[in-house]
Amino acid sequence: MNHLPRKAQWYLLAIVIFAGDQTAKSYIDMTTPLGWSHEVTSFFNLVHVLNPGAAFSFLAGAGGWQRWFFLAIALAASAWLVWQLSRPLQKLEALTYSLILGGALGNALDRAVRGHVIDYLDLHLRGWHWPAFNIADMAIVGGAIALVLQSLVSVENTTATKVIK
Repeated sequence: MNHLPRKAQWYLLAIVIFAGDQTAKSYIDMTTPLGWSHEVTSFFNLVHVLNPGAAFSFLAGAGGWQRWFFLAIALAASAWLVWQLSRPLQKLEALTYSLILGGALGNALDRAVRGHVIDYLDLHLRGWHWPAFNIADMAIVGGAIALVLQSLVSVENTTATKVIK
């Protein structure tokens, strides 16, 4: 990726996340029945579940309007992230925006085309069960956590604050 212009690298990362997420979702959708579960380890399963809501199935039973609501939010956020990535940014900030953008577009496509998001990763341990999720969700959460951490840490080293042009 070093031969690409710096800004193109961040868009490419978002595209790779989007493509990986959509590939995994399509594979699960085409090869496993809805409700399928396969134990991989004592704490991790591959599953095939649908989420018509947002994180933790928020508003999943709202009657259908939430599909368009969450799609509009994802598209608006994606447009804002594309705009942010066009500006001079620190590397970590550009990375966080790229992760969130790739994930937001992955889940937005699901909502637009399928009407729900396909989730396939399932963690559980000693009676505790995390709601199923996907690559897009991991990218969004990872990007958001990194963005919060970046905002909490003041960077004093001028080489660390080098701006991408």
